[in-house]
Amino acid sequence: MIEFEVPEVDYTRYSNRQLAAVPLAVLGVALLILAGWYVTTGAPVAPGIAFTGGTEIQIATGDSPAAIRESFDVPIDSIQPIAGDNEYIVTTQSTDTTAIERQARAAGYEIVSIQGRSASFGADSQRQALIGVAVAFVGMSLLVFVLFRTFVPSIAVVASAFSDIVIPVALMNVLGIKLSLGTVAALLMLIGYSVDSDILLNNHILKRRGGFYESAYRAMRTGVTMTLTSIAAMTVMTVAASLLAIPLLPAIGTVLVFGLAADLMNTYMLNMSLLRWYKYEGIAR
Repeated sequence: MIEFEVPEVDYTRYSNRQLAAVPLAVLGVALLILAGWYVTTGAPVAPGIAFTGGTEIQIATGDSPAAIRESFDVPIDSIQPIAGDNEYIVTTQSTDTTAIERQARAAGYEIVSIQGRSASFGADSQRQALIGVAVAFVGMSLLVFVLFRTFVPSIAVVASAFSDIVIPVALMNVLGIKLSLGTVAALLMLIGYSVDSDILLNNHILKRRGGFYESAYRAMRTGVTMTLTSIAAMTVMTVAASLLAIPLLPAIGTVLVFGLAADLMNTYMLNMSLLRWYKYEGIAR
């Protein structure tokens, strides 16, 4: 059995400003990316057909993706091969499923399945998904304030969770991953991961016996191991799903990997700096 040992970090070598500088800088860059994307496209992240409306058609053919793209008169968003078969999933924001089906048959493609989503239904789905994320985040924030009943430790958890969401969303734009029901689920999972690791750290430092650094290291042994294990599992899933051309899973796995990596940084740098300031210089002094 492989045993993972978390190295003990000498936090005394770094000031609170030094610890907080890196995660805040990364958060600032992520916010700039989202702002730029919003100014350019009208949305902070590119939505998929689940939120914009469109058509998804699965076809069987020996043609190349380039030839498939030329067979349709509508703009094609993506052509995803299915491993093991000469089949492709073609997505477009066009909602004219009849015309798309006619063009596919005219090109000699065998239609395995076809489904469309209206623009109005997509807009409703987008609104409900955003409300779901907002409710989850607000509910998490209220729970944290009830648990700790002090401003700085509570805001440290909320700030870390906020950054854990913003950073992977910005990376979605950079990597060309569109917002879908699957990636929304991944973002909701990140809220849970973030709260779990941050509350673990806060509880050890504020409510357990022992010095600040001793308590922090005890929390890190559990929290870092847990997060790195999750990153490893999500990485394996992403690679396997990509090689097998399984739809949706690569995007979910990528969002989770980057979000969990951001959680490590935010928990043990940003949150740690705020807790240390609170413990030695803030109200708790």
